[in-house]
Formats: sequence, C-alpha cells, structure tokens
Amino acid sequence: MSNSAKLNRRAVLTGAAALPLAVVGGGATQAAAPMMGIGNAPFNRVKLGDFEVTTILSGTRAVPDPQKIFGTNVSAEEFAKVSAKAHIPIDVAQFFFTPTVVNTGSELILFDTGLSGPATTKALAAAGYTPDQIDVVVITHMHGDHIGGLMTGDSRTYPNASYVTGSTEYDAWEKAGNDLFVENMVPLAKRTKFIDPGASVASGITSVEAFGHTPGHMAYMLESGGKQLLLMADTANHYVWSLAYPDWEVRFDKDKAAAAATRRKILGMLAADKIPMVGYHMPWPGIGYVDTRDEGFHYVPHGYQLML
Repeated sequence: MSNSAKLNRRAVLTGAAALPLAVVGGGATQAAAPMMGIGNAPFNRVKLGDFEVTTILSGTRAVPDPQKIFGTNVSAEEFAKVSAKAHIPIDVAQFFFTPTVVNTGSELILFDTGLSGPATTKALAAAGYTPDQIDVVVITHMHGDHIGGLMTGDSRTYPNASYVTGSTEYDAWEKAGNDLFVENMVPLAKRTKFIDPGASVASGITSVEAFGHTPGHMAYMLESGGKQLLLMADTANHYVWSLAYPDWEVRFDKDKAAAAATRRKILGMLAADKIPMVGYHMPWPGIGYVDTRDEGFHYVPHGYQLML
C-alpha cells in the first residue's frame, strides 16, 4: 500500500471519529430507550446431588427506618458504623421474600408460600412449574410472608398438595389467634402433617429445630449425593444486621434471647461444616455460605459452587 493511500485512510478515520454515530452510520438518530426500572430474575436453580433446588422471588420491597426492626438493642452510632462498613444505607433496607422449590426426583416440594398466591405462582411459572405440580408444601413458621400464598381467594393455591409444618408452631398460633392464620392455615389442618424437629419430610429432607423467631420455627436440612444445604428460613433475616451480628435483637423475633442463641448455634454449624444455605430474606437469590468473623459471622454469597 502506498504512503498516500495510508494517509488518505487515516484522514477518513480521523474525520469519522469526530462525527456523531448516526452520521457515521448513515442512519437517523434513534429515540432513547425507555428506563425499565430495577429488576431481578424471578427464579434461580442449582443442583445438590440428585436434587434440584430453585429459589423463587415472591417479592421484594424497600422498607424505611431499618433500625426500628434490626439492632434494636444497639446504639444508633453502632448501627451506623456497622452499616457504613458493609456499604449499606441506614435509612432504608431492601427486603426479599424467597420460597424454595426442591425437586427430589420423585416429589416437588415447596418451602413457604410468599406474600400471596399470585406473586409466588407467577415466579413458579417462570421457573417452569405450575401450582398443581406441587406435591408437598412445607411451612417453616406462620408469619404472613410465609403463609400468605397458601390460599388464593377461597381456594387452595396448590390444589394437589399435602402440607407439613411444626406441631409446636401450629399449636402456638392456634392458641394466640391471628386472622391470616385462621383464614389460610386452619382450613388446611386436615391435610397437614404436624412434625417435631428431627422428622423426615421426604427422603433426604429433615426438620431442624430453630425456635425463637417464632415458638416453633424450623429450618430444613437437605442431603443428596453426599452434599448438604440448609433451608434456614428466618433464623437470620438480614445478612448484616442479623447474621453478622447474631446478638442484635430483631423486632420480629418472638423470643429474642432464644432467637439469638439459635442464630449462634445454626450459623456456627454452617460455618464449621461449610454447608451452604438458603435464607428467606438474604439478598436475592438467597443462597450463600457463612464464615466466622470476629465475635460474629460473615455472609458469603453463592458464586457457582452449586452449578458444578
């Protein structure tokens, strides 16, 4: 190529770089794409041995004044210092509501039902499931964001399912009384199996005592192919203000001392045995690991370990 040809090409490219893209491309300027708002994928699926474990995003919302909920027994200064270290604001928190579907190969088991039937079944549909495919619904405890999706109107959201929950939990709510419990849980009592800690829900799924958040709150250990994963539910319901600082009190914990002791016991076990967990209110998609740190713990989000 001659020197003059090189110079001419360089001049063309230099001149083009100074022009708007629409002119260079020869087309009209396109309208700006509309803002779409913040969004998340509605489901996330991983493998655990022969099981498939799918977390379902039933909903998410911002909640103001988080220290009215978390760390109610510490000073505003300490709350602010811990939050700044974790790069999170102190005026608002993002809540996630994460039911979990476990496909054992022989049964499709849903753990908790979210805030409402339509919200959870919409996410289920994105994951490839229909409500009539659910064989068993397990309720970890009776707070509204866990039993809210049991019924859709006057009908059972999961028409072919049987139900499992803790006997201690059910008895406590039956005694205390609660409108949503009466509307959503009581009608299903005849279809419900009431269990104690250490009971088998299905092959490879065992209930674990986690009392404190509610009187009979339970977690569930999954075991398949030599691997384990704990469905922790609300044992810790924020990855910093509850999990990292297990002695910080949480407004929603019925028995705050028992809840703190349960956090230390279960989080200590997860850290020592390097067992992954699903936390109902952990940052989406709700799957992670626990390490020890100082006098408390540290949440490590799942990367790709359960994809391999």
